[in-house]
Amino acid sequence: MKRFFISLSLTIISLSQCLASDIALPKPQTNGGMPLMEALSKRQSTREFLNNRKLSDQQLSDLLWAACGYNREDKLTIPTAMNRQEVSVYVITPEGAWRYAAKENKLIQVTDKDIREYSAAQEFAKEALLNIAIVSDKELMSDDIYAGTDAGAVMQNIYLWCAANEVGTVTRGSFDKKGLAKALNLKSSQRVILVQTVGY
Repeated sequence: MKRFFISLSLTIISLSQCLASDIALPKPQTNGGMPLMEALSKRQSTREFLNNRKLSDQQLSDLLWAACGYNREDKLTIPTAMNRQEVSVYVITPEGAWRYAAKENKLIQVTDKDIREYSAAQEFAKEALLNIAIVSDKELMSDDIYAGTDAGAVMQNIYLWCAANEVGTVTRGSFDKKGLAKALNLKSSQRVILVQTVGY
Protein backbone atom coordinates (compact mmCIF):
# COMPACT_ATOMS: atom_id res chain seq x y z
CA MET A 1 0.00 0.00 0.00
CA LYS A 2 2.82 2.38 0.94
CA ARG A 3 4.56 1.59 -2.35
CA PHE A 4 1.32 2.41 -4.22
CA PHE A 5 1.06 5.88 -2.61
CA ILE A 6 4.72 6.62 -3.33
CA SER A 7 4.21 5.59 -6.96
CA LEU A 8 1.04 7.69 -7.18
CA SER A 9 2.83 10.71 -5.70
CA LEU A 10 5.68 10.40 -8.18
CA THR A 11 3.18 10.13 -11.04
CA ILE A 12 1.37 13.31 -9.89
CA ILE A 13 4.69 15.18 -9.59
CA SER A 14 5.72 13.98 -13.05
CA LEU A 15 2.38 15.04 -14.55
CA SER A 16 2.54 18.49 -12.94
CA GLN A 17 6.03 18.98 -14.39
CA CYS A 18 4.77 18.00 -17.84
CA LEU A 19 1.83 20.39 -17.58
CA ALA A 20 4.09 23.31 -16.71
CA SER A 21 4.86 25.08 -19.95
CA ASP A 22 7.81 27.38 -19.42
CA ILE A 23 9.15 29.05 -22.55
CA ALA A 24 12.84 29.56 -23.34
CA LEU A 25 13.15 32.82 -25.28
CA PRO A 26 15.68 33.49 -28.03
CA LYS A 27 18.58 35.74 -27.07
CA PRO A 28 17.40 39.38 -27.26
CA GLN A 29 18.82 41.50 -30.06
CA THR A 30 20.34 44.47 -28.26
CA ASN A 31 22.09 46.23 -31.14
CA GLY A 32 20.82 48.51 -33.89
CA GLY A 33 17.25 49.65 -34.16
CA MET A 34 15.61 53.01 -34.69
CA PRO A 35 17.42 56.14 -33.44
CA LEU A 36 16.06 57.31 -30.08
CA MET A 37 14.81 60.70 -31.27
CA GLU A 38 12.87 59.07 -34.10
CA ALA A 39 11.33 56.53 -31.72
CA LEU A 40 10.30 59.35 -29.38
CA SER A 41 8.67 61.19 -32.27
CA LYS A 42 6.66 58.06 -33.12
CA ARG A 43 5.64 57.18 -29.54
CA GLN A 44 1.86 57.05 -29.20
CA SER A 45 -1.06 55.06 -27.77
CA THR A 46 -3.45 52.99 -29.82
CA ARG A 47 -6.59 51.10 -28.90
CA GLU A 48 -7.05 49.11 -32.09
CA PHE A 49 -5.32 45.75 -32.38
CA LEU A 50 -5.42 42.82 -34.79
CA ASN A 51 -6.51 39.55 -33.22
CA ASN A 52 -4.87 37.36 -35.86
CA ARG A 53 -1.23 38.46 -35.76
CA LYS A 54 1.10 37.75 -32.84
CA LEU A 55 4.56 39.04 -32.08
CA SER A 56 7.27 36.50 -32.95
CA ASP A 57 9.27 34.84 -30.18
CA GLN A 58 12.22 37.05 -31.11
CA GLN A 59 10.11 40.20 -30.91
CA LEU A 60 8.72 39.13 -27.53
CA SER A 61 12.23 38.46 -26.23
CA ASP A 62 13.44 41.87 -27.43
CA LEU A 63 10.38 43.61 -26.00
CA LEU A 64 10.72 42.02 -22.56
CA TRP A 65 14.45 42.72 -22.42
CA ALA A 66 13.75 46.37 -23.27
CA ALA A 67 10.99 46.48 -20.65
CA CYS A 68 12.90 45.04 -17.72
CA GLY A 69 15.91 42.95 -18.74
CA TYR A 70 19.52 42.96 -17.61
CA ASN A 71 21.93 45.13 -19.59
CA ARG A 72 24.76 44.62 -17.06
CA GLU A 73 25.50 41.79 -14.67
CA ASP A 74 23.27 43.09 -11.87
CA LYS A 75 21.53 46.14 -13.39
CA LEU A 76 18.35 46.45 -15.41
CA THR A 77 17.39 48.41 -18.51
CA ILE A 78 15.28 50.53 -16.14
CA PRO A 79 16.35 52.45 -13.03
CA THR A 80 14.90 51.27 -9.71
CA ALA A 81 15.23 53.18 -6.46
CA MET A 82 18.24 51.91 -4.48
CA ASN A 83 18.52 49.17 -7.12
CA ARG A 84 15.78 47.23 -5.33
CA GLN A 85 14.60 45.71 -8.63
CA GLU A 86 11.12 45.25 -7.17
CA VAL A 87 9.39 45.42 -10.54
CA SER A 88 8.56 42.33 -12.59
CA VAL A 89 6.54 41.79 -15.74
CA TYR A 90 3.98 39.14 -16.59
CA VAL A 91 2.92 38.12 -20.10
CA ILE A 92 -0.81 37.46 -20.55
CA THR A 93 -2.09 35.72 -23.69
CA PRO A 94 -5.12 33.60 -24.64
CA GLU A 95 -3.01 30.52 -23.81
CA GLY A 96 -2.16 31.54 -20.25
CA ALA A 97 0.20 33.79 -18.32
CA TRP A 98 3.92 33.76 -17.59
CA ARG A 99 6.41 35.65 -15.44
CA TYR A 100 9.43 36.98 -17.30
CA ALA A 101 12.59 35.62 -15.67
CA ALA A 102 15.08 38.18 -16.96
CA LYS A 103 18.32 36.51 -15.85
CA GLU A 104 17.35 33.19 -17.42
CA ASN A 105 15.67 34.93 -20.37
CA LYS A 106 12.63 32.70 -20.20
CA LEU A 107 8.96 32.75 -19.31
CA ILE A 108 7.80 30.87 -16.20
CA GLN A 109 4.19 29.80 -16.54
CA VAL A 110 1.90 30.86 -13.69
CA THR A 111 -1.37 29.65 -15.25
CA ASP A 112 -2.58 27.88 -18.38
CA LYS A 113 -5.97 29.61 -18.21
CA ASP A 114 -7.10 32.56 -20.31
CA ILE A 115 -7.19 35.34 -17.70
CA ARG A 116 -7.50 38.30 -20.05
CA GLU A 117 -10.89 39.24 -18.56
CA TYR A 118 -9.09 40.27 -15.35
CA SER A 119 -6.43 42.28 -17.16
CA ALA A 120 -8.77 44.81 -18.74
CA ALA A 121 -12.00 46.74 -18.36
CA GLN A 122 -12.13 47.60 -22.08
CA GLU A 123 -13.24 45.02 -24.64
CA PHE A 124 -10.37 45.71 -27.06
CA ALA A 125 -7.85 44.75 -24.36
CA LYS A 126 -9.79 41.67 -23.26
CA GLU A 127 -9.56 40.42 -26.84
CA ALA A 128 -5.94 41.45 -27.47
CA LEU A 129 -3.36 38.71 -27.99
CA LEU A 130 -0.82 40.22 -25.60
CA ASN A 131 -1.13 42.14 -22.36
CA ILE A 132 1.80 42.84 -20.05
CA ALA A 133 1.19 43.29 -16.33
CA ILE A 134 3.74 45.45 -14.52
CA VAL A 135 4.00 44.22 -10.92
CA SER A 136 5.72 45.67 -7.86
CA ASP A 137 6.67 43.89 -4.63
CA LYS A 138 6.21 45.79 -1.35
CA GLU A 139 8.71 43.49 0.37
CA LEU A 140 11.41 45.00 -1.84
CA MET A 141 9.99 48.54 -2.15
CA SER A 142 7.37 49.78 0.30
CA ASP A 143 7.31 53.38 -0.97
CA ASP A 144 4.47 53.75 -3.49
CA ILE A 145 6.05 56.76 -5.18
CA TYR A 146 9.25 54.87 -5.99
CA ALA A 147 7.28 51.78 -7.01
CA GLY A 148 5.13 53.86 -9.37
CA THR A 149 8.17 55.62 -10.80
CA ASP A 150 9.93 52.34 -11.49
CA ALA A 151 6.81 50.84 -13.09
CA GLY A 152 6.57 53.98 -15.24
CA ALA A 153 10.09 53.34 -16.51
CA VAL A 154 9.03 49.86 -17.65
CA MET A 155 5.97 51.35 -19.33
CA GLN A 156 8.00 53.93 -21.26
CA ASN A 157 10.57 51.36 -22.38
CA ILE A 158 7.71 49.28 -23.79
CA TYR A 159 6.33 52.35 -25.56
CA LEU A 160 9.72 53.13 -27.10
CA TRP A 161 10.30 49.56 -28.24
CA CYS A 162 6.84 49.49 -29.81
CA ALA A 163 7.40 52.82 -31.56
CA ALA A 164 10.75 51.66 -32.91
CA ASN A 165 9.25 48.41 -34.21
CA GLU A 166 5.96 49.78 -35.56
CA VAL A 167 3.92 47.85 -33.00
CA GLY A 168 0.91 49.34 -31.23
CA THR A 169 0.58 49.74 -27.48
CA VAL A 170 -1.42 51.47 -24.75
CA THR A 171 -0.97 51.46 -21.00
CA ARG A 172 -4.02 51.04 -18.80
CA GLY A 173 -4.97 51.45 -15.17
CA SER A 174 -8.47 50.00 -15.61
CA PHE A 175 -8.43 46.31 -14.71
CA ASP A 176 -9.61 43.96 -11.99
CA LYS A 177 -6.76 44.45 -9.51
CA LYS A 178 -7.78 41.74 -7.02
CA GLY A 179 -8.89 39.31 -9.71
CA LEU A 180 -5.72 39.74 -11.75
CA ALA A 181 -3.45 39.40 -8.72
CA LYS A 182 -5.18 36.14 -7.82
CA ALA A 183 -5.12 34.85 -11.40
CA LEU A 184 -1.36 35.56 -11.61
CA ASN A 185 -0.79 33.78 -8.28
CA LEU A 186 0.93 36.86 -6.84
CA LYS A 187 2.18 36.97 -3.26
CA SER A 188 0.26 39.16 -0.80
CA SER A 189 3.12 41.71 -0.99
CA GLN A 190 2.83 42.03 -4.77
CA ARG A 191 0.41 44.28 -6.62
CA VAL A 192 -0.21 45.05 -10.28
CA ILE A 193 0.59 48.72 -10.97
CA LEU A 194 -0.27 48.91 -14.68
CA VAL A 195 -1.26 46.69 -17.58
CA GLN A 196 -0.05 47.43 -21.10
CA THR A 197 -1.65 46.06 -24.25
CA VAL A 198 0.78 45.33 -27.11
CA GLY A 199 0.16 44.16 -30.66
CA TYR A 200 -0.38 44.93 -34.31
